[in-house]
Amino acid sequence: MSRPSSMTYIAAQGAGGPEVLRPASGPVPVPAPDEVLIRVAAAGVNRPDITQRQGRYPPPPGASPILGLEVAGEVVETGAAVGHLARGDRVAALVNGGGYAEYCVAPERQCLPWPRGYDALRAGALAENYFTVWANLFDLGRLKSGERVLIHGGTSGIGVTAIQLATAFGATVFATAGTAEKCAACLGFGAHAAINYHTQDFGREIARLTENAGVDVVLDMVGGPYAMANLRALARDGRLVLIAFLGGPKVENFDLTPIMVKRLTVTGSTMRPRSTAEKGAIADALRERVWPLLDAGQCGPVIHAVFPLAEAARAHELMETSAHIGKIMLSVAA
Repeated sequence: MSRPSSMTYIAAQGAGGPEVLRPASGPVPVPAPDEVLIRVAAAGVNRPDITQRQGRYPPPPGASPILGLEVAGEVVETGAAVGHLARGDRVAALVNGGGYAEYCVAPERQCLPWPRGYDALRAGALAENYFTVWANLFDLGRLKSGERVLIHGGTSGIGVTAIQLATAFGATVFATAGTAEKCAACLGFGAHAAINYHTQDFGREIARLTENAGVDVVLDMVGGPYAMANLRALARDGRLVLIAFLGGPKVENFDLTPIMVKRLTVTGSTMRPRSTAEKGAIADALRERVWPLLDAGQCGPVIHAVFPLAEAARAHELMETSAHIGKIMLSVAA
């Protein structure tokens, strides 16, 4: 197949609401020496895409300004330093931007094979969530078998992935969600108990469910409003891992005492600014520890809705309602 000269992608015509997203035409990117060019078949929609569209999360230096952080597709061109991937390989890739497009470049080290039996949509739903959960829940959070973990936002893409992996690796999982339907879904994904944050106080529920022992790890995407309750929910030597601030980053009347008394660790991270080497190390761990689970069908993404690439604005509208359970995807090519 000859190299195409142009492609369709989704342009954000200024910062704003979903309506700023429009199909546009532009040049096909050229892979750097350590990159591959992927003919995109499917792309995932994630919360950082919303923030970038709103003008609050600019891409890092050198990254594509086009939205999209994860894709699945076929390698159609390789950079001069690429040593393992070849044209025709099907990959699921964590990308630094550019996913909402017919073609996208990705560092070779950030590419993983499609798990056994996966189609493009399922493969495209993997990278952002699995890289994020592994790096935060297992690397920073040091979650291990026999421990207890509280996962907020249990029916988000991150939440579903975290529940499944924590359960697969032998942890007892508690999750929060906003409706009875979503709580039931969390139980279906493997959670030991699910807490409706609209009708229940999760701190009190964790105390009751653990007989006041608390949990070893909290994975939080809410931020400020949950800060003190998260600290109270942690057991001695517990770890609070922050991955987003959907409720805002500021905390009022913050009491540091629980951190000292219980020897707590408060940490967090973002994925996009990490180096290719750092992301590659996460990919290596996923290939060794997690991809066998996906191959065996033990874990896997839950896809809530699929939109054509040209309807990316509708996908963003749905994500902003928070009505979804699992992933929202863009179908790009057959």
